[in-house]
Amino acid sequence: MKDEQDDVDLTVQRLSRRGFITAGLAATACYGAYKWLRSRPREDGVEWPLRRALLANEALAQAYYSPSRLSPRFEPRDITRPRVNGRLGLVPDVDADAWRLKIEGAASPVALTLAAIRELPAHEMITELRCIEGWSTIVQWKGARLRDLMERFPPPNPVRFLSMETANRGYYIGLDIESALHPQSLLVYEMNGAPLNWLHGAPLRLAIPIKYGIKNIKAISTIRYTGVRPADFWAERGYDWYAGH
Repeated sequence: MKDEQDDVDLTVQRLSRRGFITAGLAATACYGAYKWLRSRPREDGVEWPLRRALLANEALAQAYYSPSRLSPRFEPRDITRPRVNGRLGLVPDVDADAWRLKIEGAASPVALTLAAIRELPAHEMITELRCIEGWSTIVQWKGARLRDLMERFPPPNPVRFLSMETANRGYYIGLDIESALHPQSLLVYEMNGAPLNWLHGAPLRLAIPIKYGIKNIKAISTIRYTGVRPADFWAERGYDWYAGH
């Protein structure tokens, strides 16, 4: 019995040493890879290998885009308590009567009141707002389709992108034209049956459930038609520009 126990102890010691050495080598390799990654030149706010991974993710998301592919719809009983997904660019005491939505790049200069936007056909939907941080909430939205606005005030030439900004460019996003024309892309002025408050983007925000929350810009002040991919606040800070799901 003693010899057998000695053999077991030796085996355990050998395996323990081997495991320790393997773990040490793995940790060293991981640290080396981390140091190599962090030393790579940056592209648009992130190291180029990570940017390549984000571009691959964008290509995958764009590949399965379809205007007929809708984000799931929910029932009123499914609505959850709203969450504030960021305060960048928000104005606490916004004057809805003085507010104007500027459209740049249209055939002629445009500055719309909220009443003018309410004159567009109204649409309602109950969809999921998904935050890129992992949480989500079910929200009822009411507003005008972005594509209806674009048809009413079109650019003189075909464009590939839209840029949207808050006042003083406190927050800004870029959208591909296909996503902008999606039937669930709404310029929203009501949320859960009530007018927007400032924390949720009064007087006008974007609800685009085929994108993560970082694209659902609040307190929109300017929409700009453009032929080049516009700047995007979080893409400049290391996130996916397309941000679709």
